Amino acid sequence: MRIGIVGGGQLARMLALAGIPLGIRFSVYDPAPDACASTVADLVNGDFEDLVALKAFAKQCDLVTFDFENVSASALAELVARCPVRPPPLALSTSQDRLKEKALFAALGVPVAPHCAIPGDIPANFDFPAILKTTRFGYDGKGQIGVASRDALDAAHAALRDVPCVLESKVAFERELSIIAVRNMSGDVRCYPLTENVHANGVLALSLAPARVTAALQKQAETIAVRVADALEYVGVFAIEFFDVGGQLVANEMAPRVHNSGHWTIEGAVTSQFENHIRAIAGLPLGDCSARGVSCMLNWVGALPDRAAALTIPGAHWHDYGKQARSGRKVGHMTVVAECRGQLDERVRERLSEFGESGGVLCDLLDLVNLNRTGD
Repeated sequence: MRIGIVGGGQLARMLALAGIPLGIRFSVYDPAPDACASTVADLVNGDFEDLVALKAFAKQCDLVTFDFENVSASALAELVARCPVRPPPLALSTSQDRLKEKALFAALGVPVAPHCAIPGDIPANFDFPAILKTTRFGYDGKGQIGVASRDALDAAHAALRDVPCVLESKVAFERELSIIAVRNMSGDVRCYPLTENVHANGVLALSLAPARVTAALQKQAETIAVRVADALEYVGVFAIEFFDVGGQLVANEMAPRVHNSGHWTIEGAVTSQFENHIRAIAGLPLGDCSARGVSCMLNWVGALPDRAAALTIPGAHWHDYGKQARSGRKVGHMTVVAECRGQLDERVRERLSEFGESGGVLCDLLDLVNLNRTGD
């Protein structure tokens, strides 16, 4: 079997690395001649909007998937006549439009932040401060601006070039959580433990898994994941990001793909999110989503720290994406696994000082998730 991946970034790379042991070959389609997945898969260069080239690429594959949201959902829909596309283009088109996504959540009874379309009427009781987000093509903190009051809205909208936007009231949340789930072609859904995430400058900085949550909160997240997956007739791995507001989950957004907050599953779960995505779209039995102990995933953004220092940490696993260093760019990650939270705290916090300034920043962020809480 040959699986084609539209997009050749680190997610495509990790998908191929997970699927190769299953006897599956991979091709990736990406405009960049140095796409990092090209080291583990055959690379086809082409524009994401070039339907002729995409159709030619699909003809070479048994099925097609994708590794990021900003590809043409309509173009992928055109490929269905040539080979299966999984997840379905409907899931992609829904997640590409924040208003459609929120409408789906609301229709399924999933709480979302108060919001309205811009341009459009703002309800008289709308609460500020808020965040103005472009309806399309926003990720990792891009395409969004804080709005302190109604009077600041016009300037914020102009800064986003007056494109269609959604205005969301800021939610007073205790922490950010995400659930990674996988659904196969038979409709079976399996979920990983909730993950606690901390962001810096709109980009994920670290993830702790499993998050310290009640069984009821885990069940709440799983119920939402099943509803969304069934509504979209989803096949593959997806993520839903939540705000935890006093034990009530408020949905922020969905990612119809393997997700940064699930990278810990490579070493920290029985079956990684990447292998489970391949299993689901290829029609293979799903793997166990249980965690192996506890894990902390640290995202490397901009440049990689000292690899040698990192690898002296017990339980550390290093991932270099093979990408050129650049400000704001995800270039790698490290996951540290341990048997319990106390051991994880020792392994991570006490050694991050060796990473200089970036290590100090991560230590401060670790204080937010409080690794050393009482009990396990």
